[in-house]
Amino acid sequence: MRNCEKNTKPLLPSPPSCGGFFDPDSKRPLLAKLEEEIAKPDFWNDQERAQVALKTRSRLQSSIQKAEQFRREVEDAGVLLEFAADDEGSLAELKALLDRFEGELKEAQTEMLLSGPNDARNAIVTINAGAGGTDAQDWAGMLLRMYLRWCERHGFKIELVDEQPGKEAGIKSATFTASGEYAYGLLSAEAGVHRLVRLSPFNAGSSRETSFASVFVYPEVADDVEIEIQDKDLRVDTYRSSGAGGQHVNVTDSAVRITHLASGIVVTCQNQRSQHQNRYVAMKILKAKLYEMEMEKKRAEANQLEESKRDISFGSQIRNYVLHPYRLAKDVRTKFETSDVEGVLDGDLDEFIKQYLLIKSGAKPEQSL
Repeated sequence: MRNCEKNTKPLLPSPPSCGGFFDPDSKRPLLAKLEEEIAKPDFWNDQERAQVALKTRSRLQSSIQKAEQFRREVEDAGVLLEFAADDEGSLAELKALLDRFEGELKEAQTEMLLSGPNDARNAIVTINAGAGGTDAQDWAGMLLRMYLRWCERHGFKIELVDEQPGKEAGIKSATFTASGEYAYGLLSAEAGVHRLVRLSPFNAGSSRETSFASVFVYPEVADDVEIEIQDKDLRVDTYRSSGAGGQHVNVTDSAVRITHLASGIVVTCQNQRSQHQNRYVAMKILKAKLYEMEMEKKRAEANQLEESKRDISFGSQIRNYVLHPYRLAKDVRTKFETSDVEGVLDGDLDEFIKQYLLIKSGAKPEQSL
């Protein structure tokens, strides 16, 4: 990693998260200044900076609009409250407004906690089965479904980059990208080891089994971030894709595996239509992982990644999911828990993510739902 560290050049400014929605007056001057820059004739001379500026403008506009929406809803609630005592229709409308407002407020509060330099970026997520054999591979597949469901709920664009099927069930590993605002900031709360306790469907006695899987989350970096990766430090292998179906699967050696010899990082991609495209995506993921390693060295909380890289086994998990003898999902870091394990496994992760962001910011998290 010395070469990577030495040759890592300063990055372009990350799209700012713009803080919370409750200070529109401070954002309007920033938006006006940005509009002036966008209107300049030479704005598109630097394509990457232009894209960053447009994303920042969109985020500022969204923030201001949301604040104005909240103000209108508070005013509407005040009017409805005046009539609610004597009008059942107004009372029902007020309750519906407050329920909607509560949900919008929770979402806004979560985004207020995202202020890191990479929080607004897209995310690259890798899931690996750990100790537990077939049960662990099935568990890794369940986690993949859980995160894909969560991404769908939040409107993130998903691309499954690589998937290594398990021998009997589930997956050995999988990597996908989630594209959308704050994808990395939100999903980074899930990095670590996840532990499942249940009656195994894979043995005759249906004994209680404990399975583990790890989740790694990286921010997607821009194409022009110059991290020098020398050819002599790479071993590139090609092989036939192992996915199900498709005219390009198992026909040509289009899948790509890249090993970065200096760091030991291995990246695979097999879901694109050509070897060239698979190599491009694999190199992008490798760059993201090298970037994350270098940024990790510079962060004050240098042990965060090491915590997520502990052995995928007993005592190293960040969250427990218990399906037998009782039902409970509990986060080890925040102590937040819920008995609705089925809902969690179906992608209902917002409260877990919010509680992690709260404790990361120094606030006191809640402990149960």
